[in-house]
Amino acid sequence: MNRLLLLSYVLLATSIVVSAQSLTSSPRRVIAVDYSQVKGQQNKFFRLVVGAGRAAEGLRADWQRDLDVVHRECGFKYIRFHGLLQDEMGVYSEDKQGQAIYNFQYVDALYDAILKTGIKPFVELSFMPQALASGSKTVFWWKGNITPPKDYGKWERLIQALVQHWTERYGAEEVKQWFFEVWNEPNLDIFWSGGQAEYFKLYKVTARAIKSISPDYRVGGPATAGHAWVAETINFATKNHVPLDFISTHDYGVQGIGVDESGTQQLSLITEPEAIIGGVKGVRAEIASSSMPGLPLHYTEWSTSYSPRDPVHDSYISAPYILSKLKGVEGRADSMSYWTFTDIFEENGPVPSPFHGGFGLLNFAGLRKPAFYAYQFLNRLGNLELASSDSDSWACRDSHGVQILFWNFTPPVTKESDQKLFKRDLPPGDFGQVRVSVARIPAGSYQAKVYQVGYHVNDVYDDYLQLGSPTALQPAQLQRLRERNDGRPVDTARVQIRAGQTFTRNFTMRENDVYLITLER
Repeated sequence: MNRLLLLSYVLLATSIVVSAQSLTSSPRRVIAVDYSQVKGQQNKFFRLVVGAGRAAEGLRADWQRDLDVVHRECGFKYIRFHGLLQDEMGVYSEDKQGQAIYNFQYVDALYDAILKTGIKPFVELSFMPQALASGSKTVFWWKGNITPPKDYGKWERLIQALVQHWTERYGAEEVKQWFFEVWNEPNLDIFWSGGQAEYFKLYKVTARAIKSISPDYRVGGPATAGHAWVAETINFATKNHVPLDFISTHDYGVQGIGVDESGTQQLSLITEPEAIIGGVKGVRAEIASSSMPGLPLHYTEWSTSYSPRDPVHDSYISAPYILSKLKGVEGRADSMSYWTFTDIFEENGPVPSPFHGGFGLLNFAGLRKPAFYAYQFLNRLGNLELASSDSDSWACRDSHGVQILFWNFTPPVTKESDQKLFKRDLPPGDFGQVRVSVARIPAGSYQAKVYQVGYHVNDVYDDYLQLGSPTALQPAQLQRLRERNDGRPVDTARVQIRAGQTFTRNFTMRENDVYLITLER
């Protein structure tokens, strides 16, 4: 291990212990909660769904390994991905007479593995099997066909056959818990060549096919980019008596051009506080004022950036970004599906290096990025939320004790693109002291643990930069990176709480630090 890095980590951990025990300084921020003041059940919307690249990647052992990790440690309940009907999944072909041939073996292998993990499918029905496609336009390295079906009757029978197959294999009670989403981002011509009217035709036929197997199965859309077509979809469904059980859409937190004249991406993080949050509020308001005001709202893709080559995904800044946006949309979105759980993701082809700006919470070798810990910390919160006036924290309790999750999100002030800014060392500024105070904790002996993610703390990307950003990592390097970024507590202590005593600690915070404090009996 780099001796300088090791020394900095030890000094940082020591400073945390000292500051946590010192109450002499005046804090910049106070998080004061009362164990007896329960706000209500904590909203677990953030862990309902997580995204992945495409179905065929899910047949890989390392993809399934990563899915098991994020299910166990981050608590995700559903998984969504593209390409279920893609030719590489072998779902659809035709004989010489043009009669349909269905083959669900690869789909079975994938869904069996997903369900065995404990996760349920959020089924995205895409893209078009080549034998059923009306054209040859494709997207991505793996060539997903984006054209409408040449025969809507054949498409409808395919969907019926697939849903009936799942019903027979897994049972109606299981499939009733799934979600069915029609296509992906049809408002973008790179994903759907047919336009809005053709999409609504596809949606109508698909919804009818699903509901013909069971009226209890949930179907929705329009799965648009940038929260588009929401009002139009509701109006279409209302006027045409088409089933619509939920609204789904997407949003990302960057602005700029996809590529400049040299072919280099030039995207930058949107630093306005309402980024992502404002869009969710707007869609919720659209639904509330529509003919279907009670429709659930699922953001089936969201992240800092829509580019799989944006190093902001790897940066420590992603952890507080995720938490600040989730806190801001709480109570408005029924789910926010982070895109994606793993860097085993091949829209642009095989991954070029261990850290390349991929979407994943885990890199393709299973190394945990700072973003992973945002979700792991969230998953450790208890089921009862405590009342708090602090907007950048969650305070919860359960039968084991109390959990306080808090953070600082300070977006960068720069004119550089993400592709330049986040490819170098970015030391944070000081934020100051944060005081955590919990009153009326039941008397007893507690184990206090402090978890942290931030610059050089569970910050695998900066460790990778210190290694010189190699295009491949040797086994010994991988092991060191795992050990240095394994999420273990940075401080652990026994705390005796007497009757009527308030637990109080100060913590030294830097810009974009995240802390989780647990008090466990």
